[in-house]
Amino acid sequence: MGGLSAAKLDAVTIDAYGTLVTLVDPVPALVDALAERGVRPDSDAVAAGFRAEVAHYSRHAWQGHDEPGLAQLQRDCAQVFLTAVGADLDADEFAPVYAGAMHFDVLPGVTESLQRLRNLGLDLAVVANWDLTLLRLLEEAGLAPCFRAVVHAARKPEPDGLLAALSQLGVAPSRALHIGDDPADETAARAAGTHFAPAPIATAVATLT
Repeated sequence: MGGLSAAKLDAVTIDAYGTLVTLVDPVPALVDALAERGVRPDSDAVAAGFRAEVAHYSRHAWQGHDEPGLAQLQRDCAQVFLTAVGADLDADEFAPVYAGAMHFDVLPGVTESLQRLRNLGLDLAVVANWDLTLLRLLEEAGLAPCFRAVVHAARKPEPDGLLAALSQLGVAPSRALHIGDDPADETAARAAGTHFAPAPIATAVATLT
């Protein structure tokens, strides 16, 4: 970011996963859930199944932009996982169990960094390639009150999600900074005409002058 001055900004948009929060290992909970249904793959197989589901979710998260799409996305993700672990279970029944095994922790430095940005008088928004549950996640993490706008299913590296958030805030792209942990974040920021800083957020915020 090269010592970007906060005086040149009106808003900061921030990615969610890998920037604000991280996933608590779901494998133990998934092993237990399968065992309750009479399926007992070892933890390595469950971890591999989870990785297969993550790959599917990453490509299709945008489909969960509304309630019907979210229900289908969660069912499809559960089916990918069940197939990968060789479990002949009903994906409709297992989908809420699978989703319920996902828990997230706020990353170190996030709370303090958000407070500093707000103390600088900057509007904040979350822009993430996450499904409709994004706002609920932020609420559960205690982060929602920090943000004036939350854009889910952003489909980064496309810039549309960032531009939508800035439109809600009434901020020009040239007066905004985007912080994220993925190359798609930087590509989206460049395409939207905003500044960009890589996560971790504490490092990005510390370089503001």
